[in-house]
Amino acid sequence: MLSSPHLSQPMNGLKDIVETRNFKAWLLDQYGVLHDGKQPYPGAISTLKNLATVGAKIVIISNSSRRASTTMEKLKGLGFDPSFFTGAITSGELTHQSLQRRDDPWFAALGRRCIHITWKDRGAISLEGLDLNVVDNVEEAEFVLAHGTEAIGLSSGGVSPTPLDELEKILEKSAARRLPMIVANPDYVTVEANVFHIMPGTLAAKYEELGGEVKWMGKPHKMIYESAMAIAGVDNPEEAIAVGDSLHHDIKGANVAGIESVFITGGIHGSELGLTSFDETASLDSVKTLTAKHNAFPSYVLSAFKW
Repeated sequence: MLSSPHLSQPMNGLKDIVETRNFKAWLLDQYGVLHDGKQPYPGAISTLKNLATVGAKIVIISNSSRRASTTMEKLKGLGFDPSFFTGAITSGELTHQSLQRRDDPWFAALGRRCIHITWKDRGAISLEGLDLNVVDNVEEAEFVLAHGTEAIGLSSGGVSPTPLDELEKILEKSAARRLPMIVANPDYVTVEANVFHIMPGTLAAKYEELGGEVKWMGKPHKMIYESAMAIAGVDNPEEAIAVGDSLHHDIKGANVAGIESVFITGGIHGSELGLTSFDETASLDSVKTLTAKHNAFPSYVLSAFKW
């Protein structure tokens, strides 16, 4: 695990890193770093442009249930120039590829019949091209696929809105049958325009508590970082740096992958750090306490994604 050699060094923005280090690949989280789900953070678009201008290979690395192309479309819609990015990899994209290829022994052993936990208000996830049969009851299922936390996919192709307490009952039945679960988004919660939403990682953690087996896709697991570095054309971890706001996912994941990282304090941990406004600086003591609590150690700390 990496130590935090730069934490005591004051930093004004990413320019300080660019001028002193030569990272080729910049692996950026999106929610909590570039935007809040509804609009870009102040200065994020210009900072991204500056980073691209100095030759950085910028790859979005996101715990999103959706495929990479959807993520890029969303960023474009928020005002980010797609030409600044080398590419994107999402936990949903990894899930889709793994279910499609089945070249991994774990995925090769899966059946085709699944309980599909998906989204309703946020938009259902397409399983097109995966040769899966969505079933309506646990007794017929061979595994559980979790893309969302709002609904159960129906064999007819629609969705049935399902509250969390009902989803937990389905998980209890699935765990009793020892069905494996794939979680396409390991985040526990996300923040959109200052509103917290329960994410599939919360269901997966509950499933493990029930004794169920979970295949966690995305951050903080190494596979998504290896995919992101491959997109950037980098195979040496020392040439890559990750930027994110979640200690458990972004910073822990960077530690696991052996790459350096920038912790953006104004994202999901803002309230824990006592922050009340954008770009407010967290005290070094509060950051050290929180990173120790999560056992996740950033190389650098910034209040926001800024140049």
